[in-house]
Amino acid sequence: MSRISLLLSKPWIWSFFGATVVFVAAALFTRGAGAGGMITTALALAVFMVVAGLGQMIVITLGPGNVDLSLPANIGLASAVSMTVMNGSDNWVGIGLLAALGCGLAIGIANYLLIRALGIPPIVATLSSSFVVQSIDIAYGRGLQIKPPPGFAAFMNLQIAGLPVCAILAIALSVIIAIALRRTIYGRSVLAIGQNARAALFAGLAVERTRAVTYGLCGMLGGLNGALLAGYFQGANVDIGSEYLLSSIAVVVIGGTSVAGGRASVPGIWGASLFLVLLLTMLNTFGVSAGVRLLATGIVIVAVIAAAGGRGLKDVGAK
Repeated sequence: MSRISLLLSKPWIWSFFGATVVFVAAALFTRGAGAGGMITTALALAVFMVVAGLGQMIVITLGPGNVDLSLPANIGLASAVSMTVMNGSDNWVGIGLLAALGCGLAIGIANYLLIRALGIPPIVATLSSSFVVQSIDIAYGRGLQIKPPPGFAAFMNLQIAGLPVCAILAIALSVIIAIALRRTIYGRSVLAIGQNARAALFAGLAVERTRAVTYGLCGMLGGLNGALLAGYFQGANVDIGSEYLLSSIAVVVIGGTSVAGGRASVPGIWGASLFLVLLLTMLNTFGVSAGVRLLATGIVIVAVIAAAGGRGLKDVGAK
């Protein structure tokens, strides 16, 4: 098999191909004007989708039915908690980030306990917990006017040679997670459980402990995303995470992660995130109205998920 054929056999390569096609279409329409700025903006905005997508990816990799629908509510509450703790002071940025991580961890563990202790399917458990978390967020965070610390806000918009620093850090985080999935006992346990949970249990793997860690890690990534979003967009917002319900699942499937579990694709998260961000940018460039943008984006996401996830869905039925 040639190197090109081998590369094309990788599921995640098609997400980057789609992102490239969308970028070229937008650049041709504008005759190259602002192409560099488009890439910079896309990288900056893709960071938040990547962080949410990484959390969703490791949960979905656990196998059929595993998903975290509480991410949007988690992100919203964590943004409010982090901004409250930071209270506009750069001296409290570290503590505020830890508070966001702790908030997300608590939500993730609560999700697991609902699934484990009550025997509730993950999709029901996480959807139910999202309503509880959102209610807390509305009571706690609605009308919150605290701005992020100036240094933190400046850092979230900092660039080096046109490359957002937050994108560099997100790439480093992605590399760490990719290595953890392939080279650590925890990561291999996640993949093994996703391939066959019963066989993993008989093999002596700590199935339930791995699941608890996975939902907790997903919650922490959601909490971190909330703090980063609040810093980038100059404040907390109850609805700041609303768009990450569908998109966090979309980038996982479009990026090549199997919905049947047992196979994760970290590079694909980046390709799919850039694809979705550039798609919205292109539609804005074409002057498409907000309603049509939402409709077009939804159609594209559903179509790509159906095409990319069809095989995985068949595998779910076979398991």
